[in-house]
Amino acid sequence: MALKIPNSQLLAAFPCLRAVTAEEWAEAQPTVQRFPAKTAILQREEAALFGMFLLSGSARINRIDEEGRESVMGILEPGQVCALLVLSGLSGRDYPGTIRAESEVEALFVAKRSFLGWLQIHDEIRTAVFGGLLDGMLRIGEQAGEQRSEPLDARLAKALLRASSGRESLLVVTHQELATEIGSVREVVSRALRRYRGHGLIETGRGWVRIVRRDGLEALLGD
Repeated sequence: MALKIPNSQLLAAFPCLRAVTAEEWAEAQPTVQRFPAKTAILQREEAALFGMFLLSGSARINRIDEEGRESVMGILEPGQVCALLVLSGLSGRDYPGTIRAESEVEALFVAKRSFLGWLQIHDEIRTAVFGGLLDGMLRIGEQAGEQRSEPLDARLAKALLRASSGRESLLVVTHQELATEIGSVREVVSRALRRYRGHGLIETGRGWVRIVRRDGLEALLGD
């Protein structure tokens, strides 16, 4: 749907956008779109045309290398902007990944020229966005450290618990997606899931995992 002026939901998630004038909003041709879970929100083609602000839900940022392998760069929450989207836009390079909805999400899209222009014109937007990018880089460093030090069982249990937090216990997720998220390979994750199923912690099927005993998964997290 087209936006003539910013609404309360948008400003609650991104107070910095109060700096945008009515004329700038009109030039940006803003639209808000909803996406169901597990669908692509932004890929290379869209990233060449639009900037994106996540308003609700959560999304996963995946980087795709030259050989087509995916790695999870982080989780995008309301009020956050994808670092890869900003940096690739400012450097004039193609967006090197994809953003995929983890839950149902709502996102604001604006013309790429406006998106990059706002970063240069408005101090409030530049401060908020680049402050968020710094926080995101720090989180990536922390996650990399955790992957080196945490046992696989702890990383996998954490991923399952986070994905089911506040929602249904049934997760629509593949073994490969879980492996990508925790920095492992599908075969190792599949063996771990079979072990969890044997202990009565989960049920599994093709493309889904159901959490049966959250307390059992929480015990795998350790101290």
